[in-house]
Amino acid sequence: MQSGRTANHQPSTKKSIMHEHCNCGHHHHHEGHGHAPADQYEQAFAKYDLHLHDEQVHAEVSNLLARNAAQYNTPEVWRSLLSAVELTTLTVVDSEERVLSMVEKYNRFAESHPDLPPFATICVYPNFAQIVSQSLEVEGTEVAVVTGGFPSSQTFIEIKTVETALAVRDGATECDMVLSVGKFLSGDYETCADEIAEIKASCGDVPLKVILETGALQTAENIKRASILSMYSGADFIKTSTGKIEPAATVEAAYVMCQAIREYHAQTGRLVGFKAAGGVSTVEDAVNYYTIARELLGPDFIRERLFRIGTSSLAPRLIKTLTGEDVGKF
Repeated sequence: MQSGRTANHQPSTKKSIMHEHCNCGHHHHHEGHGHAPADQYEQAFAKYDLHLHDEQVHAEVSNLLARNAAQYNTPEVWRSLLSAVELTTLTVVDSEERVLSMVEKYNRFAESHPDLPPFATICVYPNFAQIVSQSLEVEGTEVAVVTGGFPSSQTFIEIKTVETALAVRDGATECDMVLSVGKFLSGDYETCADEIAEIKASCGDVPLKVILETGALQTAENIKRASILSMYSGADFIKTSTGKIEPAATVEAAYVMCQAIREYHAQTGRLVGFKAAGGVSTVEDAVNYYTIARELLGPDFIRERLFRIGTSSLAPRLIKTLTGEDVGKF
């Protein structure tokens, strides 16, 4: 399988990202042994608009979708959405046989539909990276894994980094980790930043997505802060949710995250991707998330494959909408 990564997916090392972009004064590459004053993180946050009110965010995103979503409900956009799909299985009953069956069905589908774009990734637990890597035959589709103690992130940092390194060794070409939400909500920004940076170091050139678990963050301001912290710490994408708690992805969270991506790009020149995941199951849902990303971040953002949707059920619905064909569950 050949990699479909673009030039945008060749991030700097942890050290250069933190030093070039963070400006928080803390040398994160000291593996957590340094201690930055808390106000230095606040200095970084101070460069961004954090005066967000949840009711206002809801009104703004509702207006944006009311004005723009209809124009994107087109076959061209449905094809773009198909290419943004991260076909995902993350269940307690996953097995080598089930994962292999999904990959083989996708291989057959792609071979019989050369006119349709490939999915962005197949996303699995890290212990299945090797079977996906060895059986996936579709050029342009990456091997994504969840890592770092998914879905709770409640384990030792040593476990998180080793799990990530093993998955990359086994063929993972993208990694999705979960922000340590409890530490974030406690104000322990240093540990959160160090963990992201250390896991990014374990990834090397493999893109790292940081899952914010926006339903647990609850407020727009927290979502904005978590987005900024994750990007400054080395995230190549920020992602809404694990899909394991409610609420999962929401259009309000997506709106705040895409605003943060836009502001961070203006501050640093580095463009970070966005992934909606958790409950994105209908074509209408997907079009809404596409509309937010497209309106806030522009057409190049979509073309560079920096917009993603993690889903287990959307792909068949998109295919039926595009072709009329009922392919069933992958």
